[in-house]
Amino acid sequence: MNLCLLSPINLSVSSFGLLLQKCLKAKLLEPCKQIHALMLTSHIDMNALSLNSKLIGAYASCGDLDAADLVFERTRNLNIFAFNWMISALAFHGYPEKSIGYFSLLQQSRIIPNKYTFAIVLKACVGLMDLNKGKQVHSMIYRMGFESELSVANALIDMYGKCGNTEYARLVFNVMVERDIVSWTSMIHSYANTGKIEESFILFEKMRLEGIRPNDFTWNIMIAGYARKGDCDTAFMLLSKMNKEGLTPDLVTWNAMISGFVQSHRSTEALALVQDMLDAGVKPNEVTLTGLLPLCGLIDSLSRGKEIHGLVYRLEFFANVFVSSALIDMYSRCGSVEEAWNVFSSVTFKNIASWNAMIGCYGKHGRVEHAIKLFEKMQYEGVLPNEVTLTSLLSACSHAGLVERGLKIFWSIEESYGVRARKEHYACVIDLLCRVGRLEEAYNIIKDMPTEITDSIIGAFFSGCKVYTRRDLAEKMTKDILHMDLKKPEGLVALSNIYAAEGEWENVENVRSMMKGKGLNKMPGSSRL
Repeated sequence: MNLCLLSPINLSVSSFGLLLQKCLKAKLLEPCKQIHALMLTSHIDMNALSLNSKLIGAYASCGDLDAADLVFERTRNLNIFAFNWMISALAFHGYPEKSIGYFSLLQQSRIIPNKYTFAIVLKACVGLMDLNKGKQVHSMIYRMGFESELSVANALIDMYGKCGNTEYARLVFNVMVERDIVSWTSMIHSYANTGKIEESFILFEKMRLEGIRPNDFTWNIMIAGYARKGDCDTAFMLLSKMNKEGLTPDLVTWNAMISGFVQSHRSTEALALVQDMLDAGVKPNEVTLTGLLPLCGLIDSLSRGKEIHGLVYRLEFFANVFVSSALIDMYSRCGSVEEAWNVFSSVTFKNIASWNAMIGCYGKHGRVEHAIKLFEKMQYEGVLPNEVTLTSLLSACSHAGLVERGLKIFWSIEESYGVRARKEHYACVIDLLCRVGRLEEAYNIIKDMPTEITDSIIGAFFSGCKVYTRRDLAEKMTKDILHMDLKKPEGLVALSNIYAAEGEWENVENVRSMMKGKGLNKMPGSSRL
């Protein structure tokens, strides 16, 4: 838009209004500023035809929130258009609290909100993840009779779904007189977002029966939902149907599918999906590669890992700390400690995930002194350890038999590192003590544990009792188990084996009865000739 030939003389109030409208629609900031300057120099009445409100809208649309706010504060005859633009722009640019603040100002004024106001402010509630505020807005919507408005009802479903309340979202959905593809997709997404993918599928099929054709976003929600749940077959079936309808999955869906197949240990199909994605012209991103790299460890293919490493360089993703951490972990899983170190040492910016991956690599491969030295270097460089760091370190000490070093780290975990001991840390230290026969100490730690006592902890303790023939401690623990809520049978199986080794079959039956009473069943063994 060229304003060089314009002057205040040949521009009327309506002309200024039309020009501002053009700036608003096309998001033209510089012309907007020039028009503002012309308005000021021409001493035109900016209250006429709501020019001030249009100027606020133009600045807000262009993303100049400071200018929009300045004009807003200086305007006396504000209208709903100005309020809506401020609420919308602030929510869109990541300032939901300020957006809600303008909505509060609106409530204090005599200006009546319209359906657009409520649709916008509900997005700000999502930005804050504030369900209570969303409910308050819903109450206002109901009192003012806007609940039957399609855009408002859709925004309510979206807000409740993203804030995790599918029940309220479904109530809104059920009473809607009119529904469009946005209504159905928002409700489907609400269920998928909370892991209720079966409910999503029922609604998905019902939508199609009612003659509403799913769009690419609806398909993507369904495919990604099943992939994240680990139901790769259904996800693949939906992907095939989507392709038949001439629609292409987005990158998020491809990533979910690839990650789902990798986590389900279906490496061949995961690699085939990557090829399909590339053939469809979709470029992988950092998430794609971090989801794909664990596959190399599963199939123990260092060569495949190096191919993906080469792709990381070609796509210039190496600076991403999550990709580099995934590379370190991949080389660790494939047994190449030196390659893992090469990646780690070449990373310019290291976050806690990078350090954890390398410390874990050293610990896993028995290089405990290297792990401890790297741990000390990490602290020297000002990086604070977290729960994962200390779990890796304690596990390394356990496997190397460094009892005193492991105990020193464990007992100072909160004071020295500011980390509260979790069940994973207790599991490591119990394993550490049981491996060397210090079962009295292990028993006392278990007895005083402030966290959940896991099946693996009980299993490690009973295994230690069996190795070091401490039946007395095993029986003491048995009495304690009666009050525990165990999820898996491993611990009691170990106790049963202790009795079986001594030929005490009556006690074996007693343990099995205890397992049955707790609803725990040992998986039957099998052999192949």
